[in-house]
Amino acid sequence: MKPTEVRALSVDELKQKEMDFRRELFNLKFQLAKGELENNMRVRAVRKDISRVLTIISEKEDKRGIKNA
Repeated sequence: MKPTEVRALSVDELKQKEMDFRRELFNLKFQLAKGELENNMRVRAVRKDISRVLTIISEKEDKRGIKNA
C-alpha cells in the first residue's frame, strides 16, 4: 500500500487495516514455517505496511491532539 493511499483513510479505517495486515502476517509466517510460502518477500512487504499504517495513525492522532489542545 502506498503512503498516499494510507493517508486518505480515517483513523478507524487505519486501525482495521492494521488488524488485517497483522492477520495476513500471521498466516504468512505460518505458511513459511510449513514450507508452503511461495513469495518470501511478501512477509517483508506486510511488515512495512503495518509500520506505515502505525506511523500514519500516530501522525493523525498527534494532529488531532494539537487541534483540541
